[in-house]
Amino acid sequence: MYICTRYTPARMKNIRDFCIIAHIDHGKSTLADRMLEFTKTLDQREMENQVLDSMDLEKEKGITIKSHAIQMDYEKDGEKYILNLIDTPGHVDFSYEVSRAIASCEGALLVVDATQGIQAQTISNLYLAIDHNLEIIPVINKIDMDAAQVEVVRDQIVDLLGCDADDVLPVSAKTGEGVQAVLDAIVDRIPAPTGDPEAPLQALIFDSVFNPFRGIIAYFKVLNGSIAAGDKVKFFNTGCEYAADEVGVLKMKLVPRQRIECGSVGYIISGIKNAVEVKVGDTITHIDRPCESAIAGFEEVKPMLFAGVYPVEADEYEQLRSSLEKLQLNDASLVFEPESSLALGFGFRCGFLGLLHMEIVQERLFREFDMDVITTVPNVSYNVYTTQREVVQVHNPSGLPAVNIIDHIDEPYIRAQIISRSDFFGPIMKLCLDKRGTLVSQHFITADRVELNYDMPLAEIVFDFYDRLKSISKGYASFDYHIIGYRQADLVKLDILLNGEQVDALSSLIHRDHAYEFGRRICEKLKDLIPRQQFDIAIQAAIGAKIIARETVKQVRKDVTAKCYGGDITRKRKLLEKQKQGKKRMRQVGNVEVPQSAFMAVLKL
Repeated sequence: MYICTRYTPARMKNIRDFCIIAHIDHGKSTLADRMLEFTKTLDQREMENQVLDSMDLEKEKGITIKSHAIQMDYEKDGEKYILNLIDTPGHVDFSYEVSRAIASCEGALLVVDATQGIQAQTISNLYLAIDHNLEIIPVINKIDMDAAQVEVVRDQIVDLLGCDADDVLPVSAKTGEGVQAVLDAIVDRIPAPTGDPEAPLQALIFDSVFNPFRGIIAYFKVLNGSIAAGDKVKFFNTGCEYAADEVGVLKMKLVPRQRIECGSVGYIISGIKNAVEVKVGDTITHIDRPCESAIAGFEEVKPMLFAGVYPVEADEYEQLRSSLEKLQLNDASLVFEPESSLALGFGFRCGFLGLLHMEIVQERLFREFDMDVITTVPNVSYNVYTTQREVVQVHNPSGLPAVNIIDHIDEPYIRAQIISRSDFFGPIMKLCLDKRGTLVSQHFITADRVELNYDMPLAEIVFDFYDRLKSISKGYASFDYHIIGYRQADLVKLDILLNGEQVDALSSLIHRDHAYEFGRRICEKLKDLIPRQQFDIAIQAAIGAKIIARETVKQVRKDVTAKCYGGDITRKRKLLEKQKQGKKRMRQVGNVEVPQSAFMAVLKL
């Protein structure tokens, strides 16, 4: 067990800060519901399923997108305890949220589904928690289900953690069975926070939200000292100074308090209006008695995927900037910088953690800020080495140097960990090979469960890899990955031309072997979606000057010879020739409008 070596004052010994970590759909949010019910934090009238998933998007998709902190009061053996719970997402795209939650805790509940056993994301989050010296309490959930294999899963957990079988708690988050044992284990096993209440204030910001009436609300954990309403504070890394107008604790609503003690989790409102001033991972300290150094916060997030985000109406550019800044407050893993495109005007190059993250950001922009946006073809980040021995980092195909000065291009590689039933071993290996993967290792966890480790390019997994993996394994396979560096690749820039004009928003960097097939699919899709005009529209896919695929949208023709009945054929020929000249002239001045629906459909490819 993690031994606390620093001084723990009497009033801190009854505080427990913990998070819940698990794979997707293993029942984190449902277990959190039962704990809130059991500790009477919410009454029956306020209770609903996945109550901590406050976003409409979370309820619709049935996934947790944001970490949520809440304080519970629990009594054991006549003593009162304060339990600070942080519920975390399970999806690989939101693993950054998990790292922030873990940095604010002393312990973690590791939830494993009794019907599915240990999955890839379970292992990944567990290692993250162990790196932060967290006390792990293993929990087997869904023991009430007919397909539950409690003993088998318990043995898997014992093998993974090296703990006693008695330490693993069986629970049904749906019925509430075993929840009290979990709460008792939190009190008994997780150490109280350590820190010195007399030292200068050191508080770690682990999240922030934007409130249109009160400005930015920062959530923090006090590691040393304490903070009171009215204190003059400063944020260590940005150097900005404020008055703490209100501090308090996080129940279902914000509850103001006069003072937040050492070891506690709380919030601060100080009328901050500018999103840039609050950085997640920053340290709050007092102006008159500052701490000597900032807390080692979270590492800077590294986006895996880049795409251009443009407003549908060009005059909404500033509104989009302000919306992205407010969204970034609540989602520190989103990064953006201005860029422009010939086809779409002014917009932003945004960095995302994955395709689901990109979809969520797009949806949140629409729902929370009423911003309708167009997103370009997503790209990963490449290192381009030129013949002048320079290294150019390229997030956007239009930023690629001229072909004649490129020496070689390196693309990011990942180590993918796939856990699945052995029945699907063959199809999964074929999928990975199709995605240019190379097998690193394979071993059987149990008689019918296999773990595969592959090295493969990040660009190959961002689009449809996860969906295809789930469909060929009938939903059984689980997937996790981490970046392992850059490797040389044979990449080409694929351009889409309309009547010889390049559409920069549809350009993409792609492996040479896949360029023809991808170019052909885009041309066919655009042919179906671009409306017919008075002249032929040539849709071409090109690598440099070489055209590799072509489709034509045929012109709309008027029958100019309809009035000529019988008579001389030269009259008809003259009319047709006149029409031909008109079409030629029209083609020179007419421009091809690509409807937004066509952009959306192509991006879905």
